[in-house]
Amino acid sequence: MTSSEPWTRETADRYDAEDAEMFSAAVLGPTLDFLAELAGDGRALEFAIGTGRVGVPLRERGVPVVGIELSEHMAAVLRRKVDEEALPVALGDMATTVVPGTFSLVYLVYNTISNLLTQDEQVECFRNAARHLEPGGRFVVELGVPPLRFLPPGQIAVPFDVSERHLGFDTFDLVEQLLVSHHLTRDGDDGRYRRGSSRHRYAWPAELDLMARIAGLEPERRVADWNGAPFTQDSTKHVSVWRKPA
Repeated sequence: MTSSEPWTRETADRYDAEDAEMFSAAVLGPTLDFLAELAGDGRALEFAIGTGRVGVPLRERGVPVVGIELSEHMAAVLRRKVDEEALPVALGDMATTVVPGTFSLVYLVYNTISNLLTQDEQVECFRNAARHLEPGGRFVVELGVPPLRFLPPGQIAVPFDVSERHLGFDTFDLVEQLLVSHHLTRDGDDGRYRRGSSRHRYAWPAELDLMARIAGLEPERRVADWNGAPFTQDSTKHVSVWRKPA
């Protein structure tokens, strides 16, 4: 059992269109360059592969890719793009699901480790990554830095998008280290908004380093984005790399 909340069919069917910016060359190009370099001549395993935003084009770069995905509906959208033989996907959670073989790269992008809502499950995710890595292989996580600096005393909400067709804000439970992302999205031009939300467990970079140590992984690199910008106290996210000792 996992605390992750599987994506529904409706969400999966509109996922690619609503996150079109994340499919752009400006976003995907540096992501694929970064991951392909780490994979080298080996295979890559993507935790929470979703609709294949990263996994499908990474495979087209020549990197053999295998995926793990909790939502059968997200996997079904991916399957419209590429068949099972070309890109195998195991249905299951990323903390415990095991696939055959070992990999030079295991990666987890776009804040998805936060879908695991307990610290224990996030630790198990690191252990599962280490289980799949060959000696010298890397585990990569892309995750936002919790924006708690924007919370004055007594406030629990932080907006992250205020645009013509979308209003997004996060509310925080500082005791349980949980946040809820709230979305109001305008569908069509009749003035109606669709409301949605998702729960996440936020974690600090230092906490992830400790999880990696528990799993037997060593820190190798932390940057602010896929282009390799330096990670600083003002960075809003990080891309972190840990290595399994040879």
